Amino acid sequence: MLYPVILAGGIGSRLWPLSRAQLPKQFIQFPNTDCSLFQSTLRRLQGVENLAQPIVVGNSEHRFLIAEQLRQLGLDDSTILLEPVGRNTAPAVALAALQALQKDNDAQLLVLPADHVIADQDALQRAIATAIPLAKAGQLTTFGIVPNAPETGYGYIKKGGALESSVAFTVQSFVEKPDLDTAQAYLASGDYVWNSGMFQFQANNFLSELEQHAPDILATCQQAFDAIDARDDFSHIPEKVFAQCRSESIDYAVMEKTAGAVVVPLDAGWNDLGAWDALWDISSKNAEGNVLGGDVLTEQVTNSYIESRSRLVAAIGVTNLIVVETDDAVLIADRDHAQGVKQVVAELQRQQRPEADTATLVYRPWGSYQSLSNAPGYQVKHIIVKPGASLSLQMHHHRAEHWIVIRGTAQVVCGDKEFALPSNESTFIPLGSKHRLSNLQEVPLEIIEVQVGDYLGEDDIVRFDDIYGRTD
Repeated sequence: MLYPVILAGGIGSRLWPLSRAQLPKQFIQFPNTDCSLFQSTLRRLQGVENLAQPIVVGNSEHRFLIAEQLRQLGLDDSTILLEPVGRNTAPAVALAALQALQKDNDAQLLVLPADHVIADQDALQRAIATAIPLAKAGQLTTFGIVPNAPETGYGYIKKGGALESSVAFTVQSFVEKPDLDTAQAYLASGDYVWNSGMFQFQANNFLSELEQHAPDILATCQQAFDAIDARDDFSHIPEKVFAQCRSESIDYAVMEKTAGAVVVPLDAGWNDLGAWDALWDISSKNAEGNVLGGDVLTEQVTNSYIESRSRLVAAIGVTNLIVVETDDAVLIADRDHAQGVKQVVAELQRQQRPEADTATLVYRPWGSYQSLSNAPGYQVKHIIVKPGASLSLQMHHHRAEHWIVIRGTAQVVCGDKEFALPSNESTFIPLGSKHRLSNLQEVPLEIIEVQVGDYLGEDDIVRFDDIYGRTD
């Protein structure tokens, strides 16, 4: 069986302010799309023969996002391996290989980052089919993107000799990101492809190569895998063990050292969506060369990316701009300086500003909440609870709450009372009382919550009972 291994970590800081630490780019639905990048990665594999349920390796903070987006695709039987800390791709794939071998001694892995765009699904599937016999023969395959420009932001792979009866090549060398003159020479030669970070190989072959070239990584991953805490539909990797693992990419740990590396060229409209200019490149444009999303008005604007998420954005007489508006931040940048967004995020983190990590719209396993207004002493939230979902039985030390139902019927526990609260009704949750909000209906429940108190942080929650395993 072929096991897709979806690498879903990372925060995509260069796509701030949409991409945040708590909602990174791979889980975002961008304009003119009908699903997230993560879901697109899985969708484009539909039709591949002998495809097993995916193994997703992600951040433990994103576990409910991952589970919900898999559920939307009908992939409820997927394995979700949760890393407590990031340790790059070699340890992540080692854990996935160990997981796959528990089910299938002949497991073959297809390793895919969750945040890539590939326009030509058929071309990708043909490349995967090409790599299957190569992997069975013991080769470690990487997919090299056929370059269409002298790109300086990607690493390159130099092709060696062609393999007999195959479109694949041996790997002569991996090359770091070049300067422009070198990149132009690479493009002209036809001997180089971009390093995509996508791989295909037998799970046991990869682990054998890892044992030979990075035995410390394999040993630590094996120890961590043996101590996995499998509960609540997630496989939690123990932090105490995994944090000791060396952080290393597959390229450095194995691919640059093995004698069995081969590359399959891939020409499929690939983009790693590394920054806003890349999103402009791949998006459909209007007659003025603009990509517009949301409530946007333009007058004499050309070659720009403008997206509004919460209000009207009007632009006049500008060109080559990126404008991205959310309800708590606005990004304005020249398209030629799109890579600089990463430095903005770094500065926000240095100042410990919440805009680096969280947005006002926050997803939870039971639904979502959005902060509408806040000031010292109060906060107003719009809360949506999915059908059949329930928040934890909890209490707060520093705040009382008022709940107003605006759609649906709430099932409320407050102290020793339990009652139904229909639309246009309200209730008061005193400070220190145990309470729970549930939706027993078949339609979403929406309430407005007004918090009042001397401290309104999300860490002022004591959970007594929780169906999502978050009790204190």
